[in-house]
Amino acid sequence: MPSSVIKSYSYDPTKCLLYITFVSGITYVYKSVPADIANMLKAVGSKGKYFNHFIKGHFKYRKLRSKI
Repeated sequence: MPSSVIKSYSYDPTKCLLYITFVSGITYVYKSVPADIANMLKAVGSKGKYFNHFIKGHFKYRKLRSKI
């Protein structure tokens, strides 16, 4: 999963939550994300472009606390 923007991500299909950790180390959880949107993130070549076009600005989100 090489990306210059997204370090990792995971999806909880039962709650429709998409967790994205950026290369900065900050993790955000995006709410009410349909499974097809989350699944395409895995399939696309450019995770950052896909994120900017289909996720950013389309779903409510919150920043998760960093673990120390």
